[in-house]
Amino acid sequence: MSVEVSKLQFSIEDYYRLAAAGVLREDDRVELIEGEIIKMNLIGSRHAACVGRLTELLGDQARKVAMVWVQNPVEINDYSEPVPDVSLLRRRDDFYAHAKPVPGDVLLIVEVSDSTINYDRKVKAPLYARAGVPEMWLVNLPEELIEVYTRPLNGAYQETRLVRRGESITVASAGDLTADADAVLG
Repeated sequence: MSVEVSKLQFSIEDYYRLAAAGVLREDDRVELIEGEIIKMNLIGSRHAACVGRLTELLGDQARKVAMVWVQNPVEINDYSEPVPDVSLLRRRDDFYAHAKPVPGDVLLIVEVSDSTINYDRKVKAPLYARAGVPEMWLVNLPEELIEVYTRPLNGAYQETRLVRRGESITVASAGDLTADADAVLG
């Protein structure tokens, strides 16, 4: 006789109740993905440097049309609140103090990856596509390239482009902001 194993899924509300009860600490590096609490890897120096470069690069160009949201949560749906490395959000006067950003606020999500590339490709990219996030970059540090995912439709990005050193990327939804791959990769 075989028994089906089922997972207990947490909603965002449950997730914050766990934090309020002290089960999760404020400094725990976790995120909620499709109802599961996922422990995030530690950030190494190469990863941190890339996030810093992206923050400066995007911030300098986007200041008038968007805001850079660094390693802060985005509420994707009732069961997912990832913490992308960098998000480019529609500018709001309250800086999202009264409500977390939701997919309609997001112009671009960037995941910097040195050890979670397959997870980011197979779990996070489809999650963002299903939510309608218009563009996602996966900065693939080991291969020194940027995977650019655009045109979300039916839960998948319809277009993927590999951007290598010497090339640049344009974020059309952010006033044609451009980024040079060399500047991102360091």
